Amino acid sequence: MADQATRTVERALALLASVCDRGGSNLADTARECELAPSTALRLLRTLESTGFVRKDESGTYRPGSRIIQLGAQALSDESLVDLAGPAMDELATETGESVYLSVVGHAATAVYINIVEGTHSVRHASWVGRTVPLDVSAAGHALRGKVSEDGYVIVERGVETDVTAIACPVYSQSRIVAAMSLVIPSYRLNADQTTQYGRLLIAAAADVSARLSSPTDATPPEGSR
Repeated sequence: MADQATRTVERALALLASVCDRGGSNLADTARECELAPSTALRLLRTLESTGFVRKDESGTYRPGSRIIQLGAQALSDESLVDLAGPAMDELATETGESVYLSVVGHAATAVYINIVEGTHSVRHASWVGRTVPLDVSAAGHALRGKVSEDGYVIVERGVETDVTAIACPVYSQSRIVAAMSLVIPSYRLNADQTTQYGRLLIAAAADVSARLSSPTDATPPEGSR
């Protein structure tokens, strides 16, 4: 029984490594690479998915999940993603007076907020840390999927809340998006000029975190993220 349990763990870890190494893989290719029957690979991938180590997108491709991204970020320079992003988020909140969020991909096509620096205005967005928002209607979700404008950020009005506008952009570790940084602002307080200004400040803050997460030889986010 112990040998079988050990073999199951080894197979699951091999599948996880395959998905992470490729950045994304379908069931057939992953099973073939790990020399597993598709039925066995599917059972193990479902377990990894239910625990957040992988996620399955709309096309059926398995990708690194929020849990493995969080663990990987925590291993970088013995600091967590939250700690690395903290100074840039603090500065951004000070410059704009608005609440700044950090999010990663969660379960079931959602983004999960993992940190906030609250704004300084008396009316501001309160902490949603630990809460999830849909990827398809939220600014954070679009940023996590790389769906940003040529300027490098995305603006969503009334995406999750009717009276709120969110501006978000991706955070990279080398060439891979690992998080999104966003400003969440009461819509009545935001005009077009401020939106552009805040977008640029947000890009600079996210680029700072991306540089910290990337190796010295690859500290610049891909084109379109700046």
